[in-house]
Amino acid sequence: MLALKLMNGPKTARNGNLLAAAGMGVALLATFFMPGIKNLEWMALAFVVGGVLGTWSARKVQMTAMPQMVALFNGLGGGAVALVALLEYRNFSAEGVTDAVKISTSVLSLVIGSISFSGSLVAYAKLQELMTGRPITYPGQKVLNFLFLLGAAGLIVSLIAWTHSMPLFYVLLMLALVLGVTLVLPIGGADMPVVISLLNSFTGCAAGLAGFVLGNTALLIGGGLVGASGLILTLQMCKAMNRSLENVIFGAFGGGPTGAIAATAGPQGTVRSYSVEDAAIIFASANSVIIVPGYGMAVAQAQHVVKELANKLEEKGIDVKYAVHPVAGRMPGHMNVLLAEADVPYEKLFDLDEINPMMPETDVALVIGANDVVNPAARYDKNSPIYGMPILDVDKCRTVIVSKRSMNPGFAGIDNELFLLPNTIMVFGNAKNTIASLSSAVEQI
Repeated sequence: MLALKLMNGPKTARNGNLLAAAGMGVALLATFFMPGIKNLEWMALAFVVGGVLGTWSARKVQMTAMPQMVALFNGLGGGAVALVALLEYRNFSAEGVTDAVKISTSVLSLVIGSISFSGSLVAYAKLQELMTGRPITYPGQKVLNFLFLLGAAGLIVSLIAWTHSMPLFYVLLMLALVLGVTLVLPIGGADMPVVISLLNSFTGCAAGLAGFVLGNTALLIGGGLVGASGLILTLQMCKAMNRSLENVIFGAFGGGPTGAIAATAGPQGTVRSYSVEDAAIIFASANSVIIVPGYGMAVAQAQHVVKELANKLEEKGIDVKYAVHPVAGRMPGHMNVLLAEADVPYEKLFDLDEINPMMPETDVALVIGANDVVNPAARYDKNSPIYGMPILDVDKCRTVIVSKRSMNPGFAGIDNELFLLPNTIMVFGNAKNTIASLSSAVEQI
């Protein structure tokens, strides 16, 4: 709980993370000395193998791959809880235990843990591009999901109220695993950060229920904290996107075959491509700049050169701010983590509600690899899949400079009319190379 408290702020987050890791280590070691614990050699082996794999993967993973790593680890947590529930229920069945609390909590932790496990693996596959990241839909999908939910509910009631059948328990396990897959397949695009947060909440809830089953207070409290915080974060992100949780799960964001430009007769224009040197001249004459980081910055690992550019602009007396959209990137807080890695002062980061009123008074907005979160179609185009989603109003700045590899649409598969507006300038190329060249050009002016 103290670790979570420390993670509330960027200055104390590192200590909070270390404290949480230390607490988990103490909990693992204490488990070895609990009365009645068996199979110590297997536990020790799992402890060593898990510790080595966890340390190795944490050191090797790229910042751009953090969302899929979070999804994978979250799925493993859900799977572990489901295994605990499976073993405990089997023991209850063999010993003839009829305690309603133990039976019901083991059944529910199996279902929630299994959904989290299989759903997180699908999220991992999408983010790792092992499969398409776009929503996968098919005829009768909602009806099928409803039937799966109905079947799972019937089995849960049956297992708790009438029969302690292991075969039915295994059927429920398989049904929950399938349900995790079918629930996440139709989700994609800008909804992926939300679903990762939701699955994280599922795993926390399942762990809390496992705490009931095992009579483990620490697991109960820890699971409850993770479940509650994950749900709060999920609801906040839904609010930031102006979408309901139901719409996120069943709405298939970005699944439409047409983009904003193709679907409507919205503002038209031509793409204006500038060189780095031309863009640097615009910066040199500006008094204020807002930098908008997106997934393209993460892919190019450009956060350090972005900080370098900001330093040089500030040395010339230019005011620099960073605008971070709540769902920018592919996991909650993705951009905040990257900017913190580059030692960008947290005070310079502004969220959507704070920064949008400043846009009309800003000389230059520098958009780095962001797409859906700056698409003006979200304001008025009812045919657009992102209609109604609050965006960063960079198009209201006097000049918009977009660093992008090409005109390809973003993760949601939607074309962006911002790139065609008369006050927008495109600077094509790898974000890291472009921003580094821009930084050098600004210094020479």
